[in-house]
Amino acid sequence: MISSSVPDLRIRTRNAMPVREGGDHVLYWMIASRRTRHNFGLERAIAWARELGRPLVVLEALRCGYRWASDRLHRFVIDGMADNARRFAAAGALYHPYVEPADGAGKGLLGALAARACVVVTDDYPCFFLPRMVASAARQVPVRLEQVDSNGLLPVRAADRVFTTARSFRIFWQRVIGEHLAALPAADPLDGARLRPAAPLPRAIARRWPSASPALLGGDPAALAALPIDHAVPPVPLRGGPEAAGEELARFVAERLPRYLDERDHPDAGAASGLSPYLHFGHLAAHEVFAAVARRERFRRDRLGRAGGGEKRPSGSREGFWGMSPSAEAFLEQLVTWRELGFNAFALGAAEGDGPRLSWKRDPTDYESLPDWALATLKKHERDRRPRVYSIEALAAAATDDRIWNAAQVELLREGRIHNYLRMLWGKKILEWTPTPREALEVMVELNNRYALDGRDPNSYSGIFWVLGRYDRAWGPEREIFGTVRYMSSANTARKLHLKEYLARYAA
Repeated sequence: MISSSVPDLRIRTRNAMPVREGGDHVLYWMIASRRTRHNFGLERAIAWARELGRPLVVLEALRCGYRWASDRLHRFVIDGMADNARRFAAAGALYHPYVEPADGAGKGLLGALAARACVVVTDDYPCFFLPRMVASAARQVPVRLEQVDSNGLLPVRAADRVFTTARSFRIFWQRVIGEHLAALPAADPLDGARLRPAAPLPRAIARRWPSASPALLGGDPAALAALPIDHAVPPVPLRGGPEAAGEELARFVAERLPRYLDERDHPDAGAASGLSPYLHFGHLAAHEVFAAVARRERFRRDRLGRAGGGEKRPSGSREGFWGMSPSAEAFLEQLVTWRELGFNAFALGAAEGDGPRLSWKRDPTDYESLPDWALATLKKHERDRRPRVYSIEALAAAATDDRIWNAAQVELLREGRIHNYLRMLWGKKILEWTPTPREALEVMVELNNRYALDGRDPNSYSGIFWVLGRYDRAWGPEREIFGTVRYMSSANTARKLHLKEYLARYAA
């Protein structure tokens, strides 16, 4: 049996095919954890390559036919491909970055590489089209296909149920997090990997599915413009890739983390982490983020849960569990509780087969997956008169009479993200301005997934569904349109937040 440091709970074998010990190489199909650092999937593939004495081949492919494919999303992913190309070349692995020139052109590439492989390892990401893609591949590849989870500090299948509140999930992870922090991914699994040199790809494969051109990897706008994707959504100034992600993480920990608790909600303060695009595309690992914060805070695992120096107790409290500063604890609440709560919903709520005990309908992207109380109150107020109704075109263009909302939408259009607090208001106003709650959900998903760098992700779906009541409770007084779903207004937001510079930047 292979000797691997990757925890068994993070590995799923997806077919009944054998490992072909006489194959030419081990294939790592990089689809979600698009990085060489803190990556359990890459670590597992390297372990197989060393066990079998075979070279490592890495395929990182980018389709053009997925929904919302655009210059913005493609550019961000391709930036990461350029970083990965340099890292794998230095380590002696054969890295093949493939960008589809036409819809369907990449069909057959995985099969061609798997036909010569000993084993295929890929990433376990429970959202968007990736679960269907991997399930299809598992039925077709002629060798063992393993899927490895590098999504968060907790394995996505550490839980046996879907959690419906942040507090219930927090109590759970506080009880088990210690054992999972004892099994961390290697910071740099390529360091000292001693991989066997790989031969070039067979000419027939390289000719039919050539690597991305130097121009495309280098950021040439003309090369990107030649692809059949949505050119109406342009790239943003923010560069993608693991190198840029590492730089942004270092700046956050050094400059903004100390201010995070007091200033993160104020757009003018610029204290948010800015890490969500990199986490979404797998250019940055939650483990790497945690390690950077832990170093700064001089974290000790043996102090977990000993608030005030007392005994360990998973109380579910948002404060004091980590033994770090209040700002660091507030940031980890977002990184661990809220981010991984979304992964819990997608990994278990949309699981294949009967699966574990569920707390809602199977697909967490369905309107009906909202809590019963939220469905009931929204249904009761579905026909309430809206103060105004905007088309999706007007909303996309930031053409409303609400200056704060328009600024948030302009930030999304220009930069591919919305300030954390304003994203909540953004969603609440869409609920208020669309004919029905179900249509509001469709509009939020469309705008977020088309323009946001961190869209199409369990965490962004959590935020969208929170607007409609998921992970929340009923709030009084009962209001028109909202019923007992939590209400937010631009007037209250303007009173609470520092917005002068933000509005000058985005609402001029």
